[in-house]
Amino acid sequence: MKVIETNIPGLLEIIPNVFEDDRGYFYESFNKEIYEGIGIEEEFVQDNQSLSHTGVLRGLHFQNPPYQQGKLVRVVTGAVLDIAVDIRKGSPTYGHHHAVELTEENKKLFWIPAGFAHGFKVLRDNTIFSYKCTGGYNKESEGSVLWNDPELNIDWGDLSSPILSEKDQLSPKFSELESQFAF
Repeated sequence: MKVIETNIPGLLEIIPNVFEDDRGYFYESFNKEIYEGIGIEEEFVQDNQSLSHTGVLRGLHFQNPPYQQGKLVRVVTGAVLDIAVDIRKGSPTYGHHHAVELTEENKKLFWIPAGFAHGFKVLRDNTIFSYKCTGGYNKESEGSVLWNDPELNIDWGDLSSPILSEKDQLSPKFSELESQFAF
C-alpha cells in the first residue's frame, strides 16, 4: 500500500496493493491493523453507498461535533472528482481544499478526517461511491458550504449545469460558516 500525504494535514490518498490476473483483481479496501499503522485509528461505525450519474454534484457536507464524521471514501464503479475543504479553525490551511480523482481503475481511497467539508462530482454514469464513516448520521448536526463559493476557488472542471439537491443549491457561503472544529 502506498500512502500519499496531501498539502493539507490529515488528508491522505491511499493506493492499495492490487493483485490482478486473468480472473480479475483482489485488494483489501480496509484492514484495521494496517490503517492503524498509518495513523487512522478511528473506529468505523457505518458504511454508506450511493449511486449517481454523470453531472451529479454532492456536497460540500459535514456533521458538527459531537456527531462529527471521518470518512474513508472510494469508488466501486465509475469515477468522481472528490473534494475536501479544511474547516478547522486555527488550521494553517483553513479554507483550502484538496481534489483527487477516484476511479474504479485506480482503486484509490481518500481519508477525510472530521473537520472537513466533503463533496464530489460524478464523472461517469452509474458511479457507485462508498463511504466508511467514523460516526453515524445525525440530521440535526448537518452542515454544508456552497459548492461553488468563489472564495473556495474549487475547480470542478466542466460544470455547465450540475445536478444538485435543493440543500446543496441553498448551502451558505464559506464566509458565513461558524465552524465548530478546531485544529
